[in-house]
Amino acid sequence: MRPMSIARLMLPAIAAVTFIPSAIAGDGASIRYDAVPEGAWSIVAEVRAKPGKEAALREATLPLVELVRSDPKNLVYFLQEDRAAPGHFVFYEIFASESDFKAHNAMPYVQTWFEKLPELAQGGVTVMQMGILGHKPK
Repeated sequence: MRPMSIARLMLPAIAAVTFIPSAIAGDGASIRYDAVPEGAWSIVAEVRAKPGKEAALREATLPLVELVRSDPKNLVYFLQEDRAAPGHFVFYEIFASESDFKAHNAMPYVQTWFEKLPELAQGGVTVMQMGILGHKPK
């Protein structure tokens, strides 16, 4: 999938995206915007289940929410599923730096998840790596 398709997906489809209930359950901590540095490493990634593998991909992916959020290098993590296309997942993640993001991807639980994708997903994961701009109050 081309990176442009992710950008197109994110803006008009935000209203059509649902947060999986397990993905928003937590300890009640709110996003600490002041902890996100200017230029932080922001990730928008998407993966689509193979036909008939939607539930299996969901089951394999949901445990990532708690694991990633417990990583002190992760600042924000949301797993979303498209309401109109079950099995189409979009991740939104923020790390302070590229090295923090690379360390995240090297974690054993992330590597184990990637190893499951050939069986469960169409074409793997498409990733856009972006920088956070202009979020600090003046």
